[in-house]
Amino acid sequence: MRVLVTGGAGFIGGHVVRGLVQGGHEVVVLDSFRGDVHRGVPEAQEGLIVGDVREERTFDGIDTVVHLAAKVGLGVDLSDIDDYVSSNSLGTAVLLKSLGQIRNLVYASSMVVYGEGRYDCDEHGQVAPGPRRVEDLEAGRFEPPCPYCGAFLRPGLVHEDARLDPRNAYAASKLNGEHLAATWARETGGRVTALRFHNVYGPGMPRNTPYAGVAAIFRSALERGEAPRVFEDGRQRRDFVHVRDVAAAVVLSAAALPQQPTFTAYNVGSGTVTTIGEVATELSKAYAGPPPLVTGEYRLGDVRHITASSDRLKSDLGWKPTYDLPTGLAELVHEADAHHPPAPAQPPEAVPVSRW
Repeated sequence: MRVLVTGGAGFIGGHVVRGLVQGGHEVVVLDSFRGDVHRGVPEAQEGLIVGDVREERTFDGIDTVVHLAAKVGLGVDLSDIDDYVSSNSLGTAVLLKSLGQIRNLVYASSMVVYGEGRYDCDEHGQVAPGPRRVEDLEAGRFEPPCPYCGAFLRPGLVHEDARLDPRNAYAASKLNGEHLAATWARETGGRVTALRFHNVYGPGMPRNTPYAGVAAIFRSALERGEAPRVFEDGRQRRDFVHVRDVAAAVVLSAAALPQQPTFTAYNVGSGTVTTIGEVATELSKAYAGPPPLVTGEYRLGDVRHITASSDRLKSDLGWKPTYDLPTGLAELVHEADAHHPPAPAQPPEAVPVSRW
């Protein structure tokens, strides 16, 4: 199989490229090397296209596309909203328009499309909390109440058929990409698998950028000798999944596309619920650094709890996570000690890619 990987020179992309090549597939990488992610643009090389997904082009000889290219993270403030829509929504639309006779697409989505996770009220059963209120957050009331009686809610695991309720610009753009891809598949007879990644961490994580994931931000602080700053009370529930497990899910999904329905969504998580504060504490211990500073700060675009079940992916494709969080975090420390470079600036030299 000949696979085009957009964003293939990024954090997740580099691991996906390795996994595809190790599986015997030919790979072509398309990456824009945007400045808020990469430190520079590499010289021209075989199998690499330096370009933006928002630029129309022709893809000849490609069997499957893995679409990872995106502007990620919650962002700095609302001034980023047009860049999220342009990079993610428009970028996906232009890519779909350019696919021609290609009929297989793996789309990198995110657990952020759910907004808040699943909640249950003792009296009213499963409920959907409304938007978080500034007055509650300012007062340190971080847990969302039942929208009917105001009682305490029990968070649980989200399944793929749950209501989708994006709560920030990035989340809205990723869900829009799912809708665009599903439309493309229906109108062309194509097949789309949307992978809703949880909090991805591991070797090659970005450093020193506000658009990185929380684990990367904590690590950057510790490498500067600073305490990780934990927002709210640190009890936000998340699922941290290792990047190699994510790459394995992508490779399996790409291979299975010809047998899949028109549109399929899968959650991709480790299956272990962890709080933000626990991750910060474990990283501080691993780096022998200062303990986390719980600040009480908040961002309106954040959600309180979001963890999901990945049972559908396990059942349908035989995928299973292989890294637990302590092992994965210890690997990050080893990476830093060995002075490995940050996110790869180009596909690794050891990974052969095919000619475009």
